[in-house]
Amino acid sequence: MLAATVLLTLPLMAQSWSFCLTADKKTQKMLNAQLPTSVITVQPSDRYAASTDYGFDCIPAPQQLDAPSPYFFSLRVPDGNYRVTVLLGSARRAAVTTVRAESRRLFVENMATRKGELKEVSFIVHKHSPQIDDKRAMRLKPRELTKLNFDDRLTIEVNGDAPACAAIRVERDDRVPTVFLCGNSTVVDQDNEPWASWGQMITRWFGPEVAFANFAESGETASTFIGANRLAKALSMMKAGDYLIAEFGHNDQKQKQPGSGAYYNFATALKTFIDETRARGATPILVTPTQRRSFKDGRIQETHADYPEAMAWVAGRENVPLIDLHQMTRTFYEAMGEEPSKRAFVHYPAGSYPGQKQDFKDNTHFNPYGAYEIAKCIIEGMKQLQLPILSALRPEYTPFDPARPDDVSTFHWNDSPFFEAEKPDGN
Repeated sequence: MLAATVLLTLPLMAQSWSFCLTADKKTQKMLNAQLPTSVITVQPSDRYAASTDYGFDCIPAPQQLDAPSPYFFSLRVPDGNYRVTVLLGSARRAAVTTVRAESRRLFVENMATRKGELKEVSFIVHKHSPQIDDKRAMRLKPRELTKLNFDDRLTIEVNGDAPACAAIRVERDDRVPTVFLCGNSTVVDQDNEPWASWGQMITRWFGPEVAFANFAESGETASTFIGANRLAKALSMMKAGDYLIAEFGHNDQKQKQPGSGAYYNFATALKTFIDETRARGATPILVTPTQRRSFKDGRIQETHADYPEAMAWVAGRENVPLIDLHQMTRTFYEAMGEEPSKRAFVHYPAGSYPGQKQDFKDNTHFNPYGAYEIAKCIIEGMKQLQLPILSALRPEYTPFDPARPDDVSTFHWNDSPFFEAEKPDGN
């Protein structure tokens, strides 16, 4: 029998929590065998706040549980990796549910359940705050101060055509290998529509045997990433057997200060990533920068000077695995074609989103479809490197060829409720 144990404050040192998010007795009966008796039954009035450690968050809570509408649920937890298990479905209706976490990291995509059916899906969510230790912290940009990635809680977004999440179980799990993502606006977890990056899509394809920790931020170079203590924060959480994936070059090429250059401060910064990662028993991987959508006569034009070549040179010199995303994205955009490739980027006429007063014509930053496809490019690069973490690939992942991208008309994305007119830093 489900116990209705409603607590105002949860012990932060606890290692697992279970929440019932349905008021339907028939659905609760279906949950009996899958949740402990210590489950917390959440009410619509339970809101996350300074005085409470769990509850509905970010947007108005559903007026009643079991309503087929999007919502956010948050739990206050310390930094670390957490195995999140969602029980999707309802005894009363069919449902289609998408689950994202923190800053729109995709984990469950358009999962259909029949009336009376529950499906259980587990994945790992990495939660981190800016604090490194008593004396150091990451230097966040003003627009990051409200990001879900850097607050005091783990946040789950339940979305979809007709979402139904009956229960959520959260368990601390720091045993799994963690993949630390370092980079710029093409990697970062974007909070707001219609922007997206591959770092928040790659999580879709991995099971609960691996975690992804995204420390990327728009506008960063390899050297400014280090200067802002982003690398230091990642290193403070890194353990033997982990990975660090670094994609830079987009913004680095615009640096003009003394000592700048692809084979100078850029190469030196990359070596810092490599050396510090190896010192902790983890594996560094370099990723050449994504191409910009810059066409001439049907072909992508080079806009990154010698930075991709410099990254490949560093990788060869230091015997570091390299994913050539530069070439894969060239193939991807050219396969789509000059005009159709706009559908992978933030190209939307004014009025496409509430409050959007001007056309979006961005040839650097991806929309959800473009980010989704590029995440698959990264996975194909991992396959070429035969990385052990590929054992965690979900069985529904199918091989991807950037020369034959997925039909954009078949890509279905339910927008999050937050929109941003300002483009990310960097170009």
